[in-house]
Amino acid sequence: QVQLVESGGGLVQAVVSRRLSCVVSGRAIDEWTMSLFRQAPGKEREFVATIDWSGDTTRYADSVKGRFTISRDNAKNTVSLQMNSLKPEDTAIYYCAKLRVGSVRLSSSQYDYQYWGQGTQVTVSS
Repeated sequence: QVQLVESGGGLVQAVVSRRLSCVVSGRAIDEWTMSLFRQAPGKEREFVATIDWSGDTTRYADSVKGRFTISRDNAKNTVSLQMNSLKPEDTAIYYCAKLRVGSVRLSSSQYDYQYWGQGTQVTVSS
């Protein structure tokens, strides 16, 4: 059974940094495209960042470009999101997910993802 577990969330002040991790168990992720999404209260889940199986190609939402960096360690079955210069509008539950095989490469649509973690709350105070 595949499980994705996010960690690293918490209450942080604006401008500081935070690092989220997503550990996958049950299957090796070395052939998977992995992504991070987030959902703020009262809003739809939105794409944050994605990384291909090798780690060579990444893609970001405009709202986080230049501040967030997604990375992966296939040997540890882990995907990470380094979040710098955090803003109150980054407050959300952050989820990691695995892209379904056959989907558009580096898709930003949540409907193309088949495995999801339970999420980790990030709250940024001003």
